[in-house]
Amino acid sequence: MGLIANYSCLSDANLKALKAMGSEEEEIIESVEEWNDDDELLLDIDKMWDVLHFVLTGVGTDHKDDKNPLSQAVLGVTAVEDISDYVAYTEHNHLANIVAALDQFDIESALESFDMKACKEANLYPNIWDYDEEEEEIIDELLHDFEQMKVFYKKVLDANGNVLVSIC
Repeated sequence: MGLIANYSCLSDANLKALKAMGSEEEEIIESVEEWNDDDELLLDIDKMWDVLHFVLTGVGTDHKDDKNPLSQAVLGVTAVEDISDYVAYTEHNHLANIVAALDQFDIESALESFDMKACKEANLYPNIWDYDEEEEEIIDELLHDFEQMKVFYKKVLDANGNVLVSIC
C-alpha cells in the first residue's frame, strides 16, 4: 500500500488531547484515524509528500527544515516523538507564515526544472523514478497537490484551526 500523507484540521481540544497522549502510539494512531474520518477539511496527497517537499525545498523529507515554512507545510512543525508512524502538528500561530510562503512559491517555475534522475539520486519516496514515461503525469500530480495544499492551509487558517499531519 505505501506511505500516504494526510492533512486535517485539528481543533484546539483535539490538539490538547494529542499533546497529553505523550508517546502512547496506539492511542495516538487510533485518535488520528478517528479525527481524519470525522474531519470535513482533509487533504490527501497520497504518496507524493516526499517529492513535493523536494520540489518546495530542494531536499527530501529526511532533511526537515524547522525554520522553513515550505518544509513545515509538508511535515508540520512539531513531530510526535517515539512512535513508528509519522504524526506531526502545526499550531494555528504558524499558519499565516505557511500560507504566505505557499502563495509566494512559484511552483510552475520549480516544475520546469523537475528531474526524475534528481529524485532518484535523492532517494525520494516513492521509488518511481525509473518510469520516465510517467514524468508528465507526476508533474501534473505535484501541481495539483501543491494547489490543493494552498487551499487547505488557507481554509484551516480561516477556520482558526491547527493542522494535523499523518504519514502512514
